[in-house]
Amino acid sequence: MIDSNLLETKIPWDVFNRRCPTRQVLDRLADKWTVLVIRRLSHGTLRFAQLRRSVDGISQKVLTNTLRGLERDGIVTRRIYASVPPRVEYTLTGLGRSLCELVEGICGWAEAHMEHVQAAREAYDRGAGGPPVPA
Repeated sequence: MIDSNLLETKIPWDVFNRRCPTRQVLDRLADKWTVLVIRRLSHGTLRFAQLRRSVDGISQKVLTNTLRGLERDGIVTRRIYASVPPRVEYTLTGLGRSLCELVEGICGWAEAHMEHVQAAREAYDRGAGGPPVPA
């Protein structure tokens, strides 16, 4: 008798391999609009218009494409209510909620270290060599 588990070899995911589908996931998650939408939805369900108003600078087209991609990847669910006009709400799935702590950390890091980044940019732009290193 042959053990079927021995016949199946699962190749591990490898983000450093350009053909690995994990690269597509990283592309989605590294997008600034994705990060901002996930952070907004981390506080609860929102309608499309609420999301658009709360993420300054995002266009309707970009928000639509971002939400479609997140829905396709199982990070967001969309619920349509039969009303006039139709009401559409977006909610993070369990998979999406598993990203909230990471997204919060990235956003928090950006807000906490912006002065250091600005100083480094200014030093770089002046040609002062290396950026100042925070203590």
